[in-house]
Amino acid sequence: MARPRFTGSFTQQLPIPEEGIAAAVAVMRSGRLHRYNTGVGEESEAMALEREYASWQGARFCLAVASGGQAMQIALRAAGVKAGDAVLTNAFTLAPVPGAISGVGAKPVLVEITEDLVIDLADLEAKAKLSGARYFLLSHMRGHLCDMEALTALGAKLHLTVIEDCAHTMGATWNGRRSGSFGHAGCFSTQTYKHLNSGEGGLLTSDDAEFIARATILSGSYMLYERHGAGPDAATYSDIRLDTPNMSARMDNLRAAVLRPQLRAIEADIDAWNARHDLVAEKLAASPAIRVPHRPAAEHYVGSSIQFLLPGISSEAARKLMAYLADVGVEVKWFGANLPVGFTSDHHSWRYIGQQKLPRTDEILAGLFDMRLPLTFSLDDCALIADHILDAVAVVYPEDRA
Repeated sequence: MARPRFTGSFTQQLPIPEEGIAAAVAVMRSGRLHRYNTGVGEESEAMALEREYASWQGARFCLAVASGGQAMQIALRAAGVKAGDAVLTNAFTLAPVPGAISGVGAKPVLVEITEDLVIDLADLEAKAKLSGARYFLLSHMRGHLCDMEALTALGAKLHLTVIEDCAHTMGATWNGRRSGSFGHAGCFSTQTYKHLNSGEGGLLTSDDAEFIARATILSGSYMLYERHGAGPDAATYSDIRLDTPNMSARMDNLRAAVLRPQLRAIEADIDAWNARHDLVAEKLAASPAIRVPHRPAAEHYVGSSIQFLLPGISSEAARKLMAYLADVGVEVKWFGANLPVGFTSDHHSWRYIGQQKLPRTDEILAGLFDMRLPLTFSLDDCALIADHILDAVAVVYPEDRA
């Protein structure tokens, strides 16, 4: 008997909680949408979000900004990156990461990945020595954490300033320590398809007072830096406020209002994402043709998406697989395509950074498939999706290997 076609939407998120809607309406009724437009003794929604996020993340400081991309650009500038500097980053990531490096006038140096979709530490060491780079923007792409203790030790050995791109790892931990707390700073996104949803937005955390003071001025504080919920004391800004340009990248109170209730629910959401991820992963791993990336015991991930590999699959077979799945309503992305599609791209399409040779990464991406798992899907939905993928692989992949 044929399986039913899947009819769910891979881009449909959960609704904003009623508490968030009420808070947003209250902000609109007040007219005080700008984060610094507060009454005497009043804490703005943006201030409250910074305070609450810093507490949850376990960071001394938090800055709310306009996007995850702005969080990365501001972090690079605040860390001291100058035009022309080499900045290391993953070869497997999304365009905003090399875009942030290029946006500050620096030069991305791409590092190979492993079959588990994490940074190759041996290639990182080699590229750091070859390029002389002193900065590393580590992208936890699609929620996969490398060995963070080994990475931290290597970063110290190489004198690298590490900034973590945690757009896909908000709430993830390595041996109980949150992603974003291993490097000099953690950059988070609240874009619609991330773990908190304000449409667009970002958060930047750090334990370094002078760094976050520079970041705050860069974000556009208009000397109102004391109106932050998790910032350093006023004395820290003494010279920084006059030496640092305003880049106008603030988060507004409307977005902060819808985020705060979501933050209070994030632990339950992580459990729900992982239940969906693990169900699909277990079913796919049962196929001898499919390789699901290994998740170390030290890693507590957030499975809001899933990746699987079909090593050695040809471009023709990959396109047939995609067509088969599209016909049954399953939206899967393929990282081996020649041109970027939607939210998927690879280093060949970032021509603004110059072409770089990454043979190992290219081999992996040629057989890499990726799929969102929104919380609007039930566990039964996820089981059906996994079965459709298994059917598609059984049809297409054996013929490709024959």
